[in-house]
Amino acid sequence: MKKALAVILSIIILFGWYVTIMGIGSFAPIKDQLKLGLDLSGGVYVVMEAQTEATGDELKSLMSQTQAVIEKRVNQMGLSEPIVTIEGTNRIRVELPGAEDAEEAINSIGRTAQLQFIMADNTIVLDGSQVKDAGIQQDQENGGFAIGLKFTNAGAAAFKQATTDIVNGNVTSTMDGVPPNAILIILDEEVISSPVVDEVIPNGEAIITAGGRGGFGEEEATNLSALIRGGALPVELKEVQTSVIGPTIGLDALKMSIIAGLIGVALIFILMLGMYRIMGVASNIALLLYILIVLWVLVLMGGVLTLPGIAGIILSVGMAVDGNVIIFARVREEIINGKTIRVAVDTGFKRAMSTIIDSQVTTIIAGIVLYQLGSGPVKGFAMTLMIGIIASIFTAVIITRLYLNLIAENRKLATKKNFAVAGREAS
Repeated sequence: MKKALAVILSIIILFGWYVTIMGIGSFAPIKDQLKLGLDLSGGVYVVMEAQTEATGDELKSLMSQTQAVIEKRVNQMGLSEPIVTIEGTNRIRVELPGAEDAEEAINSIGRTAQLQFIMADNTIVLDGSQVKDAGIQQDQENGGFAIGLKFTNAGAAAFKQATTDIVNGNVTSTMDGVPPNAILIILDEEVISSPVVDEVIPNGEAIITAGGRGGFGEEEATNLSALIRGGALPVELKEVQTSVIGPTIGLDALKMSIIAGLIGVALIFILMLGMYRIMGVASNIALLLYILIVLWVLVLMGGVLTLPGIAGIILSVGMAVDGNVIIFARVREEIINGKTIRVAVDTGFKRAMSTIIDSQVTTIIAGIVLYQLGSGPVKGFAMTLMIGIIASIFTAVIITRLYLNLIAENRKLATKKNFAVAGREAS
């Protein structure tokens, strides 16, 4: 059973590396699937600070709304994988891979959102300053979710008049495809919703439903309400940090990082073989699987690879090898103490486990703290580090042990010389 599992695993590793490098069929190689950060692909990043007196939950809500508006705006710029994150309490970091003009990017993403409610005859009903709040709620009639709106006193009066005109048939549509009883909600000159009016709304509170297609999904309703609130609560953004990274510089950094990583991994392979002989072979097989796991998990999670992220991967490779070194040291100690190789392998793993788990868990805790409190590049480093640590525990505890147990059960391979222990062979 163990032999069959080891053979299947070895085939999977070889096939995995082939697919990773070459791709297969319509499945692209990993170099075409990994998202690259600004430092590797080139582009513009800007950090902007909200000019507001809000604090606490009010500030948190305001920053979330502003983030939603900016995300929508940069997604319309046609760039590859733009990233918008909140830094600290009142700053927003925007990364725009592929952008070349920093000033144009800042002007595009930093202007205050323009939200308007417009009738089908192109009459402006109200603007974002007259929307007090927008949030999601259960859609009791259609199921799913709806968006509840609250207007200021001025907004309530304007909305009452508009809905009265619509219900009384006083509005004629001048827009193709827009019914006369619709009110368009427009953010930065783009329609984000076009609900229809069924009755006069006199109390300053309205509900937007998805109409005939049932209720909104939770994510759709949340995003729409955030965009409306973003227009209702505009905040001025002040540029505090900007950087433009040329594509050539980014490409050179990527090439050098790959070369450095390959050299580092190759040296580790050679060192493990030289110091631990056949145990080093088991370690290197596990390390090949480990690298595959880290890279593809990063792809599946939609993570962005940055220079600090590459540093995190390389560091976690060292930590993965460190786990194997601890195990091999314990196995050698058991052999030197006179135990057979089969018993030494089992005992060595048991003795090493607590040390490995303790060291990796403490590093994961540090990674979690870095991810929660750090900025963009630090988050990338922390994420790849944590992925690597979890993968290293799996490969050290499961994969390396599988191969070592098979070797220990083979009389030709289970020798003190092969296990880098001088002296007579173990029985």
